[in-house]
Amino acid sequence: MGCPEIDLQRVVCRLADLAASGARAFTVGGGEWPLRGFVVKHGAGVRGYVNHCPHAGHPLDLLAHQFLTPDRTLIVCASHGALFERDHGLCIAGPCAGRALRPIPVALVGDLVLLAPEVDVAALAATIT
Repeated sequence: MGCPEIDLQRVVCRLADLAASGARAFTVGGGEWPLRGFVVKHGAGVRGYVNHCPHAGHPLDLLAHQFLTPDRTLIVCASHGALFERDHGLCIAGPCAGRALRPIPVALVGDLVLLAPEVDVAALAATIT
């Protein structure tokens, strides 16, 4: 029984990369509008989201890979403090309360976090305004 074939262009990070900060930014695709996202550890799994604030339209992290509150319970927008649930990306406090981060399906293959096979990188990146 061999190892599954892995599309290296869909690799987001190693699971171990999430240990230090609990989250990690990634960029996939090329051109002027690549897909910019981030992944967060959630229980035994990982969740992926587009790195785009639903309120202000800019990335959530001002410092690289810093997406979580100090206690790591919530995702935080560094510029205006909106708080989002880790499991569904729902904003529970701040100027975009009730709105949600856009999910990106991810999969764990061994110790790698990959974009799920159904993710169309170019199409998803094109929808971010």
